[in-house]
Amino acid sequence: MAPRETDPNGPTTLILLIRHGQTPTTGTVLPGRAPGLHLSEAGREQAERVAERLAALPLSAVYSSPLERALETAGPTSARTSVPVVQDAGLLEGDFGDWTGARLTDLYGRPEWQTVQGQPSVFRFPGGESFTGMRDRMVATLARLRDAHEGGTVACFSHADPIRLAVSDAMGTPLDRFQRLSIGPCSVSAVSYRQGSDPVVLTVNSTQDPLDRLVAS
Repeated sequence: MAPRETDPNGPTTLILLIRHGQTPTTGTVLPGRAPGLHLSEAGREQAERVAERLAALPLSAVYSSPLERALETAGPTSARTSVPVVQDAGLLEGDFGDWTGARLTDLYGRPEWQTVQGQPSVFRFPGGESFTGMRDRMVATLARLRDAHEGGTVACFSHADPIRLAVSDAMGTPLDRFQRLSIGPCSVSAVSYRQGSDPVVLTVNSTQDPLDRLVAS
């Protein structure tokens, strides 16, 4: 069978990866998939600000991790754009297994933490998910969503590590270097996709720039 020809000028799909807003445990605890964690007052304000930024774009769809903090971040964007939020388990936070709920200061002293930081490609959280599995899950999820909305603009509300892994994969960065990316609360990272071409990372960890200047390429 002959390879399918691709149009270099074919439709592009813009994927926006938005980390949830600040919570009472941001930066101090590894909450993972534990239920019941909600946005702080600062996080709710961040969600309103990012909704204003996202409203400048013609969103085709809004997807969110099923965890409360992500859904609460996606809510204002849905209200402003009248695009309903669809929950997608592929956008979930990593499964941190036995480390779920641990204080970060307690983890820093563990020998395994050096592997998390320096060689995450070989690390699996005890009783949980590996970084390789997390990356593969995110890459497959974004491929599915961009195929479902080819030529459109899709907002995906997720979590720091899954977004970092997805962006680093789009950049062709080795997994062991994904920790070099910073993904702050309610930041927006944007990746442009065209069938038959490498993805193009348009912005990473954006918290200020107007999003209506983004052009898929």
